Amino acid sequence: MEGWDPNTKSTLTQIPLLTTKAGPRDGAAWTQRLKEEYKALIAYTQMNKSNDNDWFRISAANSEGTRWTGKCWYVHNLLKYEFDLQFDIPVTYPATAPELELPELDGKTQKMYRGGKICLTVHFKPLWAKNCPRFGIAHALCLGLAPWLAAEIPILVDSGMIKHKDDAATSNES
Repeated sequence: MEGWDPNTKSTLTQIPLLTTKAGPRDGAAWTQRLKEEYKALIAYTQMNKSNDNDWFRISAANSEGTRWTGKCWYVHNLLKYEFDLQFDIPVTYPATAPELELPELDGKTQKMYRGGKICLTVHFKPLWAKNCPRFGIAHALCLGLAPWLAAEIPILVDSGMIKHKDDAATSNES
């Protein structure tokens, strides 16, 4: 964690680390891993709310816990930009990090792959590999999606690639 800003270090140390090394094919061990994932997500969400930094909602979209959907948002110039968030847990999880997708931003930035998958290869994937299996979904959101939103959304807004929902509604009415 050398070179990280104090806020990131503080946030990361408050997200519980996971102990069960299990993926979707591992039966009861996967169920235990899911319990740890939920515990970490709840802790991260509560911490964000207590710091007035609430920025996402996700839940498992299937009973196996292999598909997740929700919303994430970023505030820029006092306007809230909200996006659909989705991802699948890879069969090789936790050795492989989930690929976080923001489908409505597909094709709007070079730091994204086909289908709206955000680019995490250079900075996040080595960190994930080094911390496997201790990192989970909450860590991917904290160290992957949050910095990506902070870096990309202001650029997309300022360049006109995305518009605030109120601006889009006004332009449609005229």
